[in-house]
Amino acid sequence: MTGSTRQNNVFILGVAGGSGSGKTYFAKELATALGEHATIVYQDNFYIDQSHRFDHDGGSVNFDHPESLELTLLAKCLSELKAGKPTEVPIYDFKTHSRQKDTLRVQPTSIVIVDGILIFHPDYLREQFDEMIFFDTPESLRFERRLERDVVERGRTVEGVKAQFLKQVKPMHDEFVEPSKAHAHTVIKDLGDYHEHFDLYRDRLMKLCKT
Repeated sequence: MTGSTRQNNVFILGVAGGSGSGKTYFAKELATALGEHATIVYQDNFYIDQSHRFDHDGGSVNFDHPESLELTLLAKCLSELKAGKPTEVPIYDFKTHSRQKDTLRVQPTSIVIVDGILIFHPDYLREQFDEMIFFDTPESLRFERRLERDVVERGRTVEGVKAQFLKQVKPMHDEFVEPSKAHAHTVIKDLGDYHEHFDLYRDRLMKLCKT
């Protein structure tokens, strides 16, 4: 881990990797361990409203391309949190593929954890992170986890999830997500890595919260 300095006592940790890589589980578990000292900001909240373009499940809308997300707004929100100011995070509804009118007000905490597949892609977004973790998980396991999540949590069909993975998720992962691994300070490859690095980050960030 690096020894990055934080602004206004706010430390921003990026957790990236392919869809279904385990990054969200790690981010949530870490936030739970840090308690009131941490909050999570999800890349998925920053999808551009696709309700007027969405044709069918697994159709033409490419949700895995950087242009499907308002990443400049995510960078702005993180900049505000780093400055010690509250920020307004959009809310995206995956069942209607629309951005809701209401926003989520997020207060700055000692640790801000950012979860997303494409957060290490643009340089202006990478500049917001004090440290970056990347989950390097085999494709077969990522697909299995994504299939279960999308069907159970997002009301999608098995056929739609499979079609989207082959047409969009895999190509976009290979083009945008995988190369962004080069920017990470820590790469987690297996369960042994997971537990070792989780303990290290939990202990280190907890100490940081108390300084």
